[in-house]
Order: sequence, then structure tokens, then C-alpha cells
Amino acid sequence: MPTLDERIEYPWLPFLVRGGNHTVPGPCSNPRMAKKKVVRRRKKTSPKSLGLSPEETGSVSDPGISTLMEQVRSDGGEPLTAYREPIGGTPVLLAALPIDRVEPTPFQRDPSQPHVKRLMDVIEKLGRFLDPIIAIREHDGYWTPNGNHRLQALRKLGARTVVALLLPDPEVAFKILALNTEKAHNLKEKSLETIRMERALADQSGGRLEREFAFEFDQPAFLTLGAAYDKRPRLSGGAYQSVLRRIEDFLDERLPKALAERERRASKLLAIDDEVARIVQKLKARGFTSPYLRPFVVARINPIRFSTSTEFDVDDVLDRMQRGATKFNVEKIKQDDVVRAGGAPEEE
Repeated sequence: MPTLDERIEYPWLPFLVRGGNHTVPGPCSNPRMAKKKVVRRRKKTSPKSLGLSPEETGSVSDPGISTLMEQVRSDGGEPLTAYREPIGGTPVLLAALPIDRVEPTPFQRDPSQPHVKRLMDVIEKLGRFLDPIIAIREHDGYWTPNGNHRLQALRKLGARTVVALLLPDPEVAFKILALNTEKAHNLKEKSLETIRMERALADQSGGRLEREFAFEFDQPAFLTLGAAYDKRPRLSGGAYQSVLRRIEDFLDERLPKALAERERRASKLLAIDDEVARIVQKLKARGFTSPYLRPFVVARINPIRFSTSTEFDVDDVLDRMQRGATKFNVEKIKQDDVVRAGGAPEEE
């Protein structure tokens, strides 16, 4: 039966026609096998037991902040105030920065122009800007991992200055998926940003393991999907995410080697997608017009959709999907099968 996550994300999965191989893979020592997920429950905390007091928040004694203040001034900006972030106690500098010295991190998604326009309209109506961006100093300028839409809106309005929460820690630039909440990411955006981050980190921190960046990458499936989206921008990644989430895990490999493995897995996924596209075209030639054809086909060739196992070999599952797609017989599919599947249409 489908997992709870699959039923939530793809409520139509239980209605797919049953069939195929129901074999549950056994344990395997293969390093490409996804490890069993460990669920950790959050501990209960007492009220007012976390972080700093207001007085402690305002007390900053950090040489790094003093250096950052001087750098801001030399860049033509103005330090406004410094404080300690009240949860972790890390120093933060509130600064007014020249807007032409600030850029988004290079691995970010492209800004949504409708969202930028909405922000411009709101800022114009209010006549003020009250939502500082987050920034780090990079080379002779600044990067913002959270605030690109606000930055673009201010630029188009002709602003000279952008107010930023400036952090001394450059690693925050790679925590973009957790930080960027001003506009929800879709699957393609998350995946592309994640693989771009891995490439940047492979250049900067090539000796570290992929698993060390689990927080920054959020989900291992995003890495494989991101590499696939890079090669095929119109990939319907949502059709494959449910499978990948069950079989993927972060790799205990150094980043350059992990990146090569993600590219290899993406190539296998795209080979499956080629077969799926061929099947969809055959179904359309037979008169099937449902927007759910692709997710329906992917679900039918998914060899683990009824498995209760929590450990899978990635290559084994992808190879079985490839074989299932190659042997797919469109003559056996009825219109009612697709109608019962329902669900979300494939992505644009």
C-alpha cells in the first residue's frame, strides 16, 4: 500500500489499478541503498526557557561585528545597530547598504516578476519599506540568500538603499531553502537551487561529505531531481518525487563524488522519462486525453508502490522502472483506469 506521505501528497495513488511485482526488497549492504529514516520527536520545553533576555540581546561584544561595521562604511553603507540574535546568541548587524552593491546568491531561483510587481505596488502604497533582507558580505559586495524579490522591487522603484540584517557567518548563504520564505518554492525551484548549492559547495568544501549538508539540502531527492531539471527544464519532476523520496538518502561521499553520483542518477531518471513520454504519446494516439497520463504511467511502472519496506537500492528500483516502461503495454489500458487515477496534472 502507498505510504502515508504518498497518500497525503498524491491522494489518487490508492485508486490506481493494482498489479505488477509486489516483491519487497530485503536488506542490502549496498552503499547506494537508502537508509531507514529515523523519526525524532521534539522535546517539550518550558515557557521562557530558550535563548537570551532582552538585555542580553542588546549586549554585543564581538570583534567580527566591529570589523563588519568598518567594511560597511568603506563600501558606502551605514551601520545602524548591532545586537545578538535572541535564539542562538549570534551577532547581527542592521545596516543600510548601497543597493547596487547587493546581489542574490548565484544559485538562487529566478525571481517571479508578478511577485516583484506586487511588492512594488505595496511599497508604493505604504510609502515605506519595513522588511529588511538577510545578507552576508561576499568579496567586495553583498549576497542575499533571503530577499531577492524585495531587492528587485526596490531596484525597479529606483531606491538607492536597502536595509539588511547583515550576518558575519558566510555559511548562511547555503541555508537558502530554510531561510527563503517570502515566496514558496515549487519543486523545480527547490531542486535547482539545491543542486546549484551542491556544485558551489563542491568547489568550496570539496573535502566534506554530502550528508553533512542535510539541513541545507533539505531532501536528497531534490539533488537528483535538480540535476535532471538542469538537463531537461520541462521535466515533470512531481511524477517521480514520490518514488525518489522513498529510495534516496544523503550520500556518505565527498561532495565532488556525490555530485557525480547525482548526475548519474539524473541520467537514469531521464532515460525512464524518455520511455514514459513514449508511452504517453501512444496513449494519446489511442484517444486518451487526460492531463494525468504521465503520473498515471509513472505510478504503474513504480515497482515499490505497494511495498512496506523502508530500505531500497536506488539502482535496483530505477532499473526496474526502466524495464517496466520498456514492457508497458498500452493496449491493456482502459480509459476508466486513468479516470480512477485522477490527481494533479503534470507540471508545466
